[in-house]
This record gives sequence, C-alpha cells and structure tokens, in this order.
Amino acid sequence: VQLQASGGGLVQAGGSLRLSCAASGRRFSTYNMGWFRQAPGKEREFVAAISWIGGRTYYVDSVKGRFTISRDNAKNTVYLQMNSLKPEDTAVYYCAAGSGPTRREGYDYWGQGTLVTVSS
Repeated sequence: VQLQASGGGLVQAGGSLRLSCAASGRRFSTYNMGWFRQAPGKEREFVAAISWIGGRTYYVDSVKGRFTISRDNAKNTVYLQMNSLKPEDTAVYYCAAGSGPTRREGYDYWGQGTLVTVSS
C-alpha cells in the first residue's frame, strides 16, 4: 500500500482544514487507517484512527470534539477534518495503514506527511 497525504497548510487559530490520504492498492479496505503527527522536537504521536469497515473511531483526548476521521473505501481515501484548530496542533501529519489502532507500532505503511501550521 502506498499512501499520499495532502491538505496541509497555514491557518489561523480557530480555523479548519481537511487532510486527505489517498491509498493505492487493492487491500485498502481491509486496513485500519490512522493519522499521527509530529511537532518539531517531539515524538510522533497518535491523533485518530478508523477501523477498516469505518464503524469504530479512536481519538487522542486533545482532539476529541474538534477532529473527525472518516474514510471512503470506494475512493481509497481517508480524511481528517480538523476544526477549531489551535497553535499546538501545528505539526507534520502522517497517515498510516495497518492493524493499528492507536499504537505507532501497529502500522505497516506510512505516507510522506503534510505540514499543518496554525498561527495564533
């Protein structure tokens, strides 16, 4: 599976962005999908995940109520809708495919990352 993340950019605090992750490969629908982020000088951390049939979602506490993960298996794409963005959300965001759901070690495939910058 190859993953291509997009949708990052510069946004003011309180604004919104939607990240997309397009996957190649026939087995996309069988993988759990996750989003992670890595801020400068920090470890890569889990943000959100969605089960392979889309029925179960997981979020880190700091984004609950603000971020929404979804997937469209027909389009081989997973999304991360980010609302009410805060400066502390600034990071490179990575999508990943695997068994997950919340552990970095649970993912086998990673995208290249897309930069999200939230200005105060």
